[in-house]
Amino acid sequence: MSKLVWDQTGERFYETGVKQGVLYLQGTGGTYPKGVAWNGLTAVTESPSGAEATPIYADDIKYLNLVSAEEFGATIEAYTYPDEFAQCDGSAEIAAGVMIGQQSRKIFGLSYKTTLGNDTDGNDYGYKLHIIYGALAAPSEKGYATINDSPEAITFSWEVTTTPVSVTGFKPTASITIDSTKVDDTKLAALEAILYGGTETEARLPLPDEIAALVAG
Repeated sequence: MSKLVWDQTGERFYETGVKQGVLYLQGTGGTYPKGVAWNGLTAVTESPSGAEATPIYADDIKYLNLVSAEEFGATIEAYTYPDEFAQCDGSAEIAAGVMIGQQSRKIFGLSYKTTLGNDTDGNDYGYKLHIIYGALAAPSEKGYATINDSPEAITFSWEVTTTPVSVTGFKPTASITIDSTKVDDTKLAALEAILYGGTETEARLPLPDEIAALVAG
């Protein structure tokens, strides 16, 4: 046994940034067969909700807590978005370059990276790979303003709700996080080859069971 020590060299960790966003439209059978790069991604705010306790009283005491189901939501912010995301934002093309709104919204998946750092390696320590399944974007506000002496690019923002997908041996989930500092480099490279595609394969989003088999195997 040893005494606890705080803030040792190399153990002052932090997480920052968001990059390498990829959009995956949901296909038949709940799969995500093709991914496209999301340029201009500025923020993803994960917002879990639920898991609220409802106290039950009996025998003049607090008998137990009943906990509500937990849900995963998020807010996506970006300066721009892939053309394919228009289907997820309730738009449809009726002619080349002509878009209409108030259409059905397509379910999508999303992956992105955040940077892991520490006091010795800085931002080169590692990264986390985040994956979201079953996402549905709500209608969002778009504010347009005149160009002036303090120009700003328009920032788009979408509130996202999710529907979980099944995971063998666990409750369904809508999110996965993979830590590059704890996963074998070869297995992580194999997973990223699936997520980002290659010269002979399309980028696609594997479901949780496939990810678990790849990383565990």
